[in-house]
Amino acid sequence: MSELKQDQYWMQQAIELAKRGLYSTKPNPNVGCVIVKDDQLIGEGFHPKAGQPHAEVFALRQAGEQAQGATAYVTLEPCAHYGRTPPCAEALVKAQVKKVVVACPDPNPLVAGKGVQILKNAGIEVEIGICEDLAAKLNQGFLKAMSTGMPYVRLKVASSLDGRTAMASGESKWITGSAARQDVQHWRAISGAVITGIDTVIADDCQLNVRSLHNIDIETVAQPKRVILDRRGRLPLTAKILENPETVMVMGPYRQELADLGVIQLEIQPLKTLLQTLSKQYQIYDVLIEAGATLSSAFLQEGLIDEMISYVAPTLLGQSARAMFNADFEYMAQQLRFKLLDVTQLDQDIRLRLIPTQEKV
Repeated sequence: MSELKQDQYWMQQAIELAKRGLYSTKPNPNVGCVIVKDDQLIGEGFHPKAGQPHAEVFALRQAGEQAQGATAYVTLEPCAHYGRTPPCAEALVKAQVKKVVVACPDPNPLVAGKGVQILKNAGIEVEIGICEDLAAKLNQGFLKAMSTGMPYVRLKVASSLDGRTAMASGESKWITGSAARQDVQHWRAISGAVITGIDTVIADDCQLNVRSLHNIDIETVAQPKRVILDRRGRLPLTAKILENPETVMVMGPYRQELADLGVIQLEIQPLKTLLQTLSKQYQIYDVLIEAGATLSSAFLQEGLIDEMISYVAPTLLGQSARAMFNADFEYMAQQLRFKLLDVTQLDQDIRLRLIPTQEKV
């Protein structure tokens, strides 16, 4: 096996480890680490939760004295700063590893090349970029927020074949089947916040939380904040979403009764500013939009969506049913186009993952 193939093999092992923290590490990134010596795995670890040791620390503990002269494979550049835990770059130096292979550089200003520099200054060989694309997919929100100050925003929609999301009365349960609805739980679980509009909360009395994941203990999931856009202060205190008020944020006029419940209240602000607020003030780096046609269309038309997750059921709801989007376009040149990332069949439904594109027809 060539050295490159060997590096890719071990980095893929580190990436698989990192995935084990997918639902629990928020707001921290998902990181995995393996330590290899003489082609043998001698230590491995992943970061399970904010405040707990980082992946490198677990791997070094397992490797013990054997780490001296070994190669460490890490999915994200080792940290260089003192936070709740000491710098991992210094731990690798102290262990006297010979080489560190890094998948992704860390754009966090507290790290941003400093971790690599600590290693190089100690005479440790460093290689960057092995399986970078694969590793970056684990931390799309974190990497985007650290680079731009904006979270990674996914828009989820569920519709019929004729692009309808509810009957004219608002009745919408259910268009898609149980497999598609279960799939939505994953996207909520990787998100720091789910944004919706007050009309959706009133119509569906939804909770928008994570209730079940395959082979995952729900108690280990870092539940997303539920962010309700309520410009006129209409949120009923009896709404199910307020059963766990500490995970609710409301953008609207200040209400003392919400403050008494422990709800975080946000000033009314433009959608882009709201996303910046969530990222910079609340360390929310992945956002899922689950809303009606008006709010979904607004996020799309303002160019704030990074990815759309569209579930389509093999059913027709008719022309009087509510449309998926309500943008008012007159010309073909105004259309919003997407690039298809993948298609997945979920029982009788399909899931399309799409990213907006600027291509013109």
